[in-house]
Amino acid sequence: MPIDRAEVERIAELARLEIPAERLDRMVAELSSVLDFVATLRQLDLAGCEPMVFAPAAAPLRDDALDERRLDVDRALTAAPAAEHGFFLVPPIVENVNP
Repeated sequence: MPIDRAEVERIAELARLEIPAERLDRMVAELSSVLDFVATLRQLDLAGCEPMVFAPAAAPLRDDALDERRLDVDRALTAAPAAEHGFFLVPPIVENVNP
């Protein structure tokens, strides 16, 4: 399925991508080949094929084990510039939101 240069420019604009003019022709060719590949996949007869799952249902689960490398709260806050009641204090990012 061929795609033209104007369509690639439109897609790039929608995605807010800056594609240099010298790379635009290459992008047209690459996107066209991707669309051709997808069109080929659509022609496959998948009747009777069940969807795959990420992991088999019979897969053993990992035992949850405590990782001893964790920092406790007091140790984590030792180097903090400001802390209060076990939490890091950070300066506000937005001030006076509703003037």
